[in-house]
Amino acid sequence: MSEALPPMAVNARMGRLVARLADAGHGGDSGSKGGPGSVGGPGLDALIVTNLSNVRYLTGFTGSAGVLVVTEGRAVLTTDGRYRTQSVEQVAAAGAEVEVVVGGVQAQRQAVKDVLASSGRVGLEADDVTWAASRRWAEELEGVEMVATAGLVEGLREVKDAGEIARMEQAAAIADDALADVLPLLHRSPDQPLTETRLALELDTAMRRRGAEGTAFETIVASGPNSAKPHHRPVDRVIGAGEAVVIDFGAVFDGYRSDMTRTFCVGGEPEGELARVFEVVTQSQADGVASVRAGAEAKHVDAVCRDVIARAGWADAFEHGTGHGVGLDIHEAPTVSPLGTAILSPGTIVTVEPGVYLPGTGGVRIEDTLVVTENGSRPLTKFTKDIVP
Repeated sequence: MSEALPPMAVNARMGRLVARLADAGHGGDSGSKGGPGSVGGPGLDALIVTNLSNVRYLTGFTGSAGVLVVTEGRAVLTTDGRYRTQSVEQVAAAGAEVEVVVGGVQAQRQAVKDVLASSGRVGLEADDVTWAASRRWAEELEGVEMVATAGLVEGLREVKDAGEIARMEQAAAIADDALADVLPLLHRSPDQPLTETRLALELDTAMRRRGAEGTAFETIVASGPNSAKPHHRPVDRVIGAGEAVVIDFGAVFDGYRSDMTRTFCVGGEPEGELARVFEVVTQSQADGVASVRAGAEAKHVDAVCRDVIARAGWADAFEHGTGHGVGLDIHEAPTVSPLGTAILSPGTIVTVEPGVYLPGTGGVRIEDTLVVTENGSRPLTKFTKDIVP
């Protein structure tokens, strides 16, 4: 299935990263997240990439252990013997101009030291390296100034290329179809009780059957009073008639993830306060989606959603951000929240997922994953938002 998808321009990514190294440290880190870059410094001679999603983005390598060293003229990936064949094959398939060194811990460390022998300032990914690891790097790379960086690679990952978008669209389509497969289970008769855990298992299995590598994150199925818990984990609770059921889930396809939430009412239209919650969240989400476009501030999208809910009197019941970026990781830059500083660009992928959670009544969340276009956005997640399945 992936053979029909457009290729990803992996080889071009390394050059864009090298261009960022020259600016890293001039007035702070050049990554989108900001961070503890050395202010006023002369830039970086190299970057040690330890975040495995960043390693995959730059090289195509998908193993569970690897360190990538990038300088202006050279890129070297080190890994262990478990990935001797896989690493070479994947780097070649991606078209990445990267040398691969395979060996034990000492051999890998020596390879890194050899690459950095003439480097003065070397960046470490601060969000991925422990204090102990940073001290170890500093001791082993004697005479090298170690600089904490943030967002250097993640900033490149914010805008997806055609190949990435196609893979995320495929992941979203798998999730859409899987939900259609299992939703009839909510119509089971009272003598065939359906639990949250059973519905989650059936959904996960349906995604795998339709070609997903796995789930994008732990599937959420929250019914009745549990729907008022934004990140509830499914339990063996029987889903009852008249209750809200929040289903938040996603698929992984060729490394890229989807993310979607739908909330349904079992057995008929919601009543009373719950009906009003459905109405308000539906309007909030629709207005938020309409505000996603190139040039929009991420925090503006959040404010649009939040204002609808606040006018309904439930500002305090919407306690999480409106959304986030998605890609190789389920949570990536940019952040769509009151603290979001990003300006949306064509090719950026974000979620819009407002919610209201009322203990004793229930909760409603509706979420789509959207790709930003010049004139608005295009949804990757397309499943119906009808309240009654």
